[in-house]
Amino acid sequence: MTDVTRLTSVGQIALHVTDIEDAERFYRDVLVLRHLYTFGQLSFFDCGGTRLYLQAVPADKWTPGSIVYFMVGDVRAAHARLAAEGLRFDAAPQLIHRHEDGTEEWMAFFCDPAGNMLALMSQFGRADSGV
Repeated sequence: MTDVTRLTSVGQIALHVTDIEDAERFYRDVLVLRHLYTFGQLSFFDCGGTRLYLQAVPADKWTPGSIVYFMVGDVRAAHARLAAEGLRFDAAPQLIHRHEDGTEEWMAFFCDPAGNMLALMSQFGRADSGV
């Protein structure tokens, strides 16, 4: 196994909320987490180096649970290695977001044997050309 395919840390945890403004106030003002940015109905916070991702969903679609996003050095290489071992992904790695500084976020989603959603996640700067 190469270093760029090794899961190195949890990069992000996602939670569904029903009201993004209320959730932002709670996580920012009550829990005193550092707000990183908001993008539509998505809000991101820093929680000791792990990113907390809040997504607003309609109340009738809300379910408890979270998605664990594992950081890898190269999402494409990790996807290829795990797919070769028989892991089924929802799709090939995809560009999810491009930040103002040019950093790109790439992700690939899959489920564990119990059906829990998991993801591989990589960030590439403008100078990176591997993706």
